[in-house]
Amino acid sequence: MSTYATQPMVLTEGQGSYVQDVDGKKYLDFASGIAVNSLGHCNPIYIEALTAQLQKLSHCSNLYYNQPAIALAEKLVAGSPFDKAFFCNSGAEAIEAALKLSRKYAKLHKDELCTTILTMSNSFHGRTYGALSATAQTKYHQGYHPLVPEFQTVEFNNIDSVLAANLNSVAAIIIEPVQGEGGVHVVDVAFLKHVRKVCDEHNIVLIYDEIQCGVGRSGEFFAFEQLGVAPDIVAMAKGLGGGFPIGTILATAEVAAAFSPGDHGSTFGGNPLAASAALACVETIKNENFLQSVQAKSKKLKSALQDLQSKFPAIKAIRGLGLMLGLELEVPVKPVIQKCAEHGLLLVGAGDHVIRLLPPLTVSEQEIDEAVAVLAAVLTAILAPVSP
Repeated sequence: MSTYATQPMVLTEGQGSYVQDVDGKKYLDFASGIAVNSLGHCNPIYIEALTAQLQKLSHCSNLYYNQPAIALAEKLVAGSPFDKAFFCNSGAEAIEAALKLSRKYAKLHKDELCTTILTMSNSFHGRTYGALSATAQTKYHQGYHPLVPEFQTVEFNNIDSVLAANLNSVAAIIIEPVQGEGGVHVVDVAFLKHVRKVCDEHNIVLIYDEIQCGVGRSGEFFAFEQLGVAPDIVAMAKGLGGGFPIGTILATAEVAAAFSPGDHGSTFGGNPLAASAALACVETIKNENFLQSVQAKSKKLKSALQDLQSKFPAIKAIRGLGLMLGLELEVPVKPVIQKCAEHGLLLVGAGDHVIRLLPPLTVSEQEIDEAVAVLAAVLTAILAPVSP
């Protein structure tokens, strides 16, 4: 169906940071399936984990436990503020689970009518009805009303906007530590600390949407580790499965206890194959040396983009954390992204004026140089650089 403005290329295979199309043309992949291919393409550790599990057991449903899901849950909560995991199949499903859990918690611990969920301006949380209703961008709402009720938009990074809400009726506040689709905006630490205090005072569940910025993409396993303020629930997906569909919410024991058997579920969630894929990613990424390498490559990429900014006044801002960076231009970015693809570099937009750079976390420094060189050549062709 006509649901995507798909680029005119058919991809057939990939290796590391590169993909190839049906005509044999190679592309340096700085889109990573929109922050999904965290270990790149055809990573041998990833392939081995999936192949081995496929020869054992691919699915058994959640009527029974399976070993990879147990191991994955243990690995995810270890050393974290969380105690429990729920597995599903996507980021939108993870958001749905977080919304349901927070409302159930509020009804048990605050009031039956405590149902309001505060969501941030310019946010994006997914395409299902609950996630769409939590998404505070009207362009995604067109044609889909009525939306799920009791969502209230407050201003991102403005604590006064949060305090103006009737906090006694608020069940949850949902925040992306780094807004992805909304333009790669990082949440302000002082704002986040204020929100955490408000949630503690009013028994409000604080939800972080780390679907895009989590699983090492920020340079820490959880993006909130960069910010120093923990939530009650975190939703993760995308890079968690490295290309295999899986999502999760992690929650504190107190909040997780609001769910009882039958309250929520997922036929495929946490099946042995998906859990094995995620386990290979988590065991690789949740490693101090690996995360330090992400931080080092982030510094290199940021520095190279700053050099570009000094040459092109049309680059208004560089934002983001780790290997989730946004380049804001004064001009529309679609022609830039299209021209980069013609020159063998895949990028993804975030609105009309922001380019997202989302390379695999395994990207090399040489590949970063290659990507920036292509971007510089395209910007030179489209924009007028500053004379030296």
